[in-house]
Amino acid sequence: MKEFVVLMAYLTAIIALSIDAMLPALGVMGEDLNVTRDNDIQLVIGFIFLGMTIGQLFYGPLADAIGRKRSLYYGLGIYIIGSFIAWVAPNLTIMLIGRFLQGIGASAPRIGTMAIIRDKYQGREMAQIFSLVMGVFILVPCIAPTLGQLIIHLSGWRSIFAFYIVCALIGLIWSHFRLEETLTPEKRRPLDIGHIMSGFKQAVMTPVTLGYTIASGLSFCALIGYLSCSQQIFQEIFQTGDAFAIYFGILAAAIGAAFFTNSALVQKYGMRRITRLALIAQVTAASLASENKSLAHPASVDTVPTSANQEDHVSMGVTAARKLRAILDNTEHVLGIEWLCAAQAHEFHSELRPGDGARAVFETLRMRVAK
Repeated sequence: MKEFVVLMAYLTAIIALSIDAMLPALGVMGEDLNVTRDNDIQLVIGFIFLGMTIGQLFYGPLADAIGRKRSLYYGLGIYIIGSFIAWVAPNLTIMLIGRFLQGIGASAPRIGTMAIIRDKYQGREMAQIFSLVMGVFILVPCIAPTLGQLIIHLSGWRSIFAFYIVCALIGLIWSHFRLEETLTPEKRRPLDIGHIMSGFKQAVMTPVTLGYTIASGLSFCALIGYLSCSQQIFQEIFQTGDAFAIYFGILAAAIGAAFFTNSALVQKYGMRRITRLALIAQVTAASLASENKSLAHPASVDTVPTSANQEDHVSMGVTAARKLRAILDNTEHVLGIEWLCAAQAHEFHSELRPGDGARAVFETLRMRVAK
């Protein structure tokens, strides 16, 4: 059982590594790939989320049809191909193709590990293994940027993709020899597009499911926006240099602490109440930070790097936040977008429709962007 838990945690960690180890490289990567618009390099983060979003729609039915191990092999194979394309990419376009394929491939271990654990265990054992695996998944973002920074110093940013290939190969070989197939042939279900579409229709037509999906999606958009902008915020605006990895790791640890705290609080107060309070807290914190001029303008106009003053569009990743492309001239706009996402998420969670509060926040953000 110990080896099984370690393997599941390892496969899940590949996902977090694919995102967070890349962050310290964004600045130098943009220079080497001759990116003309500074903020376009943020798409390197957004495209892997886009690939994961699309990939997760198909890997579940595929794993039910051909088995857990084969679908895992296909996913890791696509991930390796995407990593190689990104490794040798001569420009941003090819890089984004590679990152998109990485995201599609990374969705296989994301779906596969959950399915395999559910196949093998039930009840408290299943919950215990999920907790251990998620603990590793939360720990990885704390150390991944530092690991990426170390690789950059030793052999350059392209070596990060070589590292990804090695990690995927280890996971592939380890799974092949040590992981048993948990879905027997008689339990498999053939791929049926009609059945898949029926499931989507049922989810969309169920108000509770739809409401929580929209709320979690909008809330997650704020995280994607932060991940995409974090390197520029810390290194270009706050001038942290290589210490960016340390600051990012500290904030990631805070998110991890919140995860474990939530697991205790939800038993006492319930999911719905905790969710509503968390979204209200997100709206409040982001709005207060957005109004804090010392945070929004950490340096004078003369000392803030040029890239932070240019009126570039910020890619917010996937789903609804892609419609909220704002002009990035300081952290105030990033926090404003987070504010809007959280406000809309809270209203969808409560009423299943956007209301006056979200529209007011959007209008505030629009006026700030127009300045």
